[in-house]
Amino acid sequence: MDPLWDQFSALLPRRVVHHPLGCHRPRIPDRVVFDKLVQVLVFSASYTRVADASCSATTIRSRRDEWIAAGVFQALEQACLDAYDRIVGLDLGELAVDGCITKAPCGGEAAGPSPVDRGKQGTKRCVLTDGHGIPLGCVVAGANRQDSPLLRPTLDHLSRFGFYLPDRITVHLDAGYDNTKTRDLLDELGCHGVISTKGTPLQAGRRWLVERTHSWHNRGFKKLAICTERRTRVIDAFIALANAVIITRRLIAVAWTTHRWDTRPTRRP
Repeated sequence: MDPLWDQFSALLPRRVVHHPLGCHRPRIPDRVVFDKLVQVLVFSASYTRVADASCSATTIRSRRDEWIAAGVFQALEQACLDAYDRIVGLDLGELAVDGCITKAPCGGEAAGPSPVDRGKQGTKRCVLTDGHGIPLGCVVAGANRQDSPLLRPTLDHLSRFGFYLPDRITVHLDAGYDNTKTRDLLDELGCHGVISTKGTPLQAGRRWLVERTHSWHNRGFKKLAICTERRTRVIDAFIALANAVIITRRLIAVAWTTHRWDTRPTRRP
């Protein structure tokens, strides 16, 4: 986590102390709170469970909200994408989009009755990946939302790359997007669609990459598999942090065979 923390700490806004005497309780170090948030993300533990003598649950929540308001988590995700694109290169010509339904037992802004879990509360993540499965963006909605209406806001994440998009973009979709509305949207955006046909056996194609990314999210970060947060902006922050971890791990794994640096692992990660 050291590379992520170095970039994260550089993005933190400068804190101005307004105490008239300058003698208040020492502030909990940001690194301690950051490590606690990573534990919450990975183990899906409550803030009370990860709190200890070094940091209280209230401090974790307040510092989390402070960083969300400053846009630190989204900036960290964008910095990781820029680093990966600069060193390895993103494949923006072959994209994949797919939705994943997970549990949301506490309900909240991004929860709805799940059609695959007897109507219990659930959340849908619509994820956009490049040709190698690197997450480029995610849209969170209730589990009862259909995939097609979420396609436009998901593809809107491509705007973060500005004018560096290729002339021809192919979007790989499953049979849930096999309708006229989706094809009209792709034509409007100037994209070519490879959509599985309804009523035929499973057609994998290059869509397996986004399925693997779903597995990275759910198996590596239990907070995303069982979402207990009620506010959408908090969920988006945890997803951005999870994406930053995934991108950094992939960057180290790929660059291990092509680059050399002082802290390079002695064996392939």
